[in-house]
Amino acid sequence: MSFPLLTATAVVPAAGAVVTAAVPAARRTAAKWTALAFALATLVLAAVVTARFSPGGPRYQLTESHAWITAFGVRYELGVDGIAVVLVLLTAVLVPFVMLAGWHDADPLETRDRRWRPTQGFFALILLVEAMVVIAFESTDVFLFYVFFEAMLIPMYFLIGGFGDQAGAHGEDEQARQRSYAAVKFLLYNLVGGLVMLAAVIGLYAVTAHQLGAGTFSLPQILHDRANGTLTLSTTAERWIFLGFFFAFAVKAPLWPLHTWLPNAMGESTAPVAVLITAVVDKVGTFAMLRYCLQLFPAASKWATPVILVLAVIGIIYGALLAVGQRDIKRLIAYASISHFGFIILGVFAMTSQGQSGATLYMVNHGVSTAALLLVAGFLISRRGSRRIADFGGVQKVAPLLAGTFLIGGLATLSLPGLGPFVSEFLVLVGTFTRYPALGVIATLGIVLAALYVLVLYQRTMTGPVRAGIEGMKDLKARELVVVAPLIALLLFLGVYPKPVTDVINPAVKDTLSDVHRTDPPPKVTVPAVAAAKENAK
Repeated sequence: MSFPLLTATAVVPAAGAVVTAAVPAARRTAAKWTALAFALATLVLAAVVTARFSPGGPRYQLTESHAWITAFGVRYELGVDGIAVVLVLLTAVLVPFVMLAGWHDADPLETRDRRWRPTQGFFALILLVEAMVVIAFESTDVFLFYVFFEAMLIPMYFLIGGFGDQAGAHGEDEQARQRSYAAVKFLLYNLVGGLVMLAAVIGLYAVTAHQLGAGTFSLPQILHDRANGTLTLSTTAERWIFLGFFFAFAVKAPLWPLHTWLPNAMGESTAPVAVLITAVVDKVGTFAMLRYCLQLFPAASKWATPVILVLAVIGIIYGALLAVGQRDIKRLIAYASISHFGFIILGVFAMTSQGQSGATLYMVNHGVSTAALLLVAGFLISRRGSRRIADFGGVQKVAPLLAGTFLIGGLATLSLPGLGPFVSEFLVLVGTFTRYPALGVIATLGIVLAALYVLVLYQRTMTGPVRAGIEGMKDLKARELVVVAPLIALLLFLGVYPKPVTDVINPAVKDTLSDVHRTDPPPKVTVPAVAAAKENAK
């Protein structure tokens, strides 16, 4: 039996969570280094998975398949395509930076209602989230995916509610209530989406059991049986099951109008936990749209596409407009992320090779750019003790490195050419415009608004006279530079040379388009000379 590489990428952080939690309470520093060591080991395994993946090989590679719940046709099946492999690597890359950025976020804290926050628990929960996200990306059994799609909510709930931001504008008791509210809202929204998906998963099982004689949740088997005509779904059944899956993924993504949990969750979380939410966990939703909605329900996906595209465009404009009016730094970034997720979903359902390649690349670039901006914002907020934009001003005069890295993160967020998000956003818009020109034009307004909220944020916080309370602000320390510098370097690399990522993504995108029986629209002749030449040839 070959080494179960995919299982190892999930087992190592899960084991790390157990080991970290078991470190004695007094040995907090040892717990941190233990967790970081397991995160780095996971990164090495993810790099090996990426290196062993062949873009020109089979659709799902490094596969593992074992019986699990035989009576219900549930198997422990793993496999990665080009989309999954880049997202597994993204997760493994970001988690060590999240840990380093939150190195002191769970240190003992003297407060009126609690004397300390468990450092071991904080880092163990981060590793547990990583393990569950990785196995969700790797799962090719629908039921196995569902289990971890839901299970990851529990550690995230405790990270939001138990280790929330201490820089709020209210008193300690009110901050605790706000954190509890944000954590419960996050959990309830996503649990409702998960319960709807559970009904759809059961419906899918019932259909396969009725037509195949034995129910199955295996994605490759279902796709094979549908391709050879052994398994067929009626139009009504396919649409209802599709809606159940899509609803859960739209909540997780989040897509307007199911987005309202995100600003609360990100606003009340520490910056590293906010990065986990929007750069890692939320990607499971958009990834699942590609892997499950389009592949399992191609006809229903095409049926729902017009409505989904309109919702995505509304999300782009709505998120950007609300970001412009925010007074809280982290809530501004949260609404900007809602706008960016609108672009990702737009690219997925444009159903063109450029759109879906751009959407997948956008998941990677958004993860890196949001991590860079949020973590630098977290360093800024921790120094000032406030998230309010009005409490800052003139930071670039006293902390130029902090201001400079904040600017680069902001420019990446507005998709400046030369930085990673520009390439992916350009591909999404080109892919959308070739099939839905009106929606493509409207979506470009999101770019204009992004420039507005990013540049205004930078102007208000970093330029102008030095405000009271900013004079003694320290610049980035060595640990913080270790966090930020690689992320900025990665943004520059992906902005200049995204080919290594797109080469891995494109074959998987081609397979997905084949599943939904879509091809790219033929190019329209717009050059008069070419049109005249064709007319003369006739």
